[in-house]
Amino acid sequence: MTEPLILLPGMMCDGRLFSPQAAGLPGDIRTAGLTSADSVQALAAHVLAEAPGRFALGGLSMGGIVAMEIVRQAPDRVTRLALMDTNPLAERDEVKARRGPQMDKARQGRLAEVIRDEMKPNYLADGPRRAEILDLCMEMALELGPEVFCRQSVALRDRPDQTETLRAYRGPTLILCGADDKPCPVSRHELMHGLMPHATLTIIARAGHLPTLERPEETNAALARWLTLEPAG
Repeated sequence: MTEPLILLPGMMCDGRLFSPQAAGLPGDIRTAGLTSADSVQALAAHVLAEAPGRFALGGLSMGGIVAMEIVRQAPDRVTRLALMDTNPLAERDEVKARRGPQMDKARQGRLAEVIRDEMKPNYLADGPRRAEILDLCMEMALELGPEVFCRQSVALRDRPDQTETLRAYRGPTLILCGADDKPCPVSRHELMHGLMPHATLTIIARAGHLPTLERPEETNAALARWLTLEPAG
């Protein structure tokens, strides 16, 4: 693979989510922020405006959701696709109902409380680096701040279903998740694999929602294999 790889981070994360990948994978690896707009469509358009003509694309969680929208908008520019710990479906009503109170708390200066009590407990599997990774998650979230939290919350709340987008995409695809991911469980990734039978499905043992940090060696091995796959046809 000669084209650059663009990685899209999850909600309230930045490029540090992919530090082990930037250090451990070969080639031109870039991270794009998802902070500039409050819709998945606008975020995808912004990434496309800054991206080279053709590129490999990977996203984790919200990053995967935006990656799917990029594929919907410009499938011919995405040479290969990695979807990690993400969800192709529109948001469920019970999750939507939690967004408003969370945004209210963030605007009241209580972002750390929302991250600590409502989000961080769902992120990770048990492991020796759990506390260290949770501290990094809090650091990234607080640096991005409440305005970004609210924009990203609205984008996720109002996102479209992307099942037809996945069904139509034929490039080399990796679908990867932690075996213990609670926000985006294995069943969501099995659904995606059913839509994309040509894709490779990889489940990372002893990892939760952030396998890029929890199990970087296993995640990098899966990504390295994906980067060497030949395009179909």
